[in-house]
Amino acid sequence: MHLRLPFLRFPLFAACLAVAAPVAAQPLAEPPAELSPPLALEPFVATYEAHYQGKPAGSATMQLVRDGDARWRIDLTLHGERGIAGLARLNVQQATVFDTVDGGYRPLSQATVRKALLFGRQITGVYDWSAMQARWDGDLKKQRRQPLPLQHGDMSALLINLAIMRDAQPGATLHYRMVDLGRARAHVYQAATEPETMAVGDMSYDALRVARTADDGDQTVLWVASGVPTPIRILQRKEGEDEIDLRLVEYRGA
Repeated sequence: MHLRLPFLRFPLFAACLAVAAPVAAQPLAEPPAELSPPLALEPFVATYEAHYQGKPAGSATMQLVRDGDARWRIDLTLHGERGIAGLARLNVQQATVFDTVDGGYRPLSQATVRKALLFGRQITGVYDWSAMQARWDGDLKKQRRQPLPLQHGDMSALLINLAIMRDAQPGATLHYRMVDLGRARAHVYQAATEPETMAVGDMSYDALRVARTADDGDQTVLWVASGVPTPIRILQRKEGEDEIDLRLVEYRGA
């Protein structure tokens, strides 16, 4: 028994030598490759397939157009053509007029129109930067029609989509404040460290996933690809299930 002790302890001894031995230097992991620099604002029109709870529901169009010499307008229009949205004849139109200040997108006015078979809703908002407040009128609760203090950098929901296209880089954390429809909320998006391959028609893109999780657990996810002025896909998830899903079909310069 005594003679076997050295043999029984040899594995432990060898392990100690391995720890004590010099370790060959390992190359540092390369940082994630950055996306190409964002393109300057240029007019575009993008067409999407719209899905609701995993089923085809209709189509959507997002477009960016010039609105005079120093202003722009971004629009999102959804048409319910199938399923529940089709039966309800649902149509939603959103628009934000904005200008650019120090590279940022500054909203000037906002409009939302929702039409369906049995109801309609229309809301307009104005961002008064001289008074540093915004105000909405129309089919809103009374408390949401009260003046809302503005902070520099505030954006509408549509402008945040544009800002993500501008700012997204692998591993980046993006901070915005959304002021829209009489409410102000902080939005934090996290970009994935690596892009993933996504198909659009007959083409494939390396798209970066950028996601936000709200306090109630609902998620908004966008996929961004270099050289494409609009998200490849926009997904809203509720209670862990896909709810509204816009998938890019094509885009072109306006």
